[in-house]
Amino acid sequence: MIAVLIFGSLIFGLSLLFPSTARMERSGSINAPLATVYEQISHLETWPEWNPWDPAYKRDGNMLQQYSKPASGQGAWFTWSNTVGSTASGRVEIVAADSLKGITYNMTHPAMKPVKGFLELKPTADGKGTAILWRLETNVGLTPWWKLRGFLMDRMFGASMEEGLNKLRNICEKN
Repeated sequence: MIAVLIFGSLIFGLSLLFPSTARMERSGSINAPLATVYEQISHLETWPEWNPWDPAYKRDGNMLQQYSKPASGQGAWFTWSNTVGSTASGRVEIVAADSLKGITYNMTHPAMKPVKGFLELKPTADGKGTAILWRLETNVGLTPWWKLRGFLMDRMFGASMEEGLNKLRNICEKN
């Protein structure tokens, strides 16, 4: 019993060395006007086409999604729930939107800490395209298992984020 208590205290003590905020980001450039990219990121009904964490991205027929009217710009939201065998549900809401800078959104899901997302836009140096920065942040608190998950966030989800940016680039460059 004493060994378990000492081991648990050691793990908790070591976890205090990890930051309480987890961040993950990816960036890229898109050979399309800023307005084209903004239209894709600010309209939530387009997210299933490019966002790897949108519940409809994998085309699961058991996912029920509801969108606000309008489904774009500040205050727009969507919710999702699994209609078969699971209680997976969540919500995304755009909390800030600027056609020249991008969007900020909040995402909540029962199995995760709340996530704040940023899709920041600016013209590329040559003025012919759009530079994009996608960043996710979450406060993981003090518990060791959440801090470890935050520490590993980039390894666990970075490839998905890159896939999403690549799909977004392909969509925008076709338009």
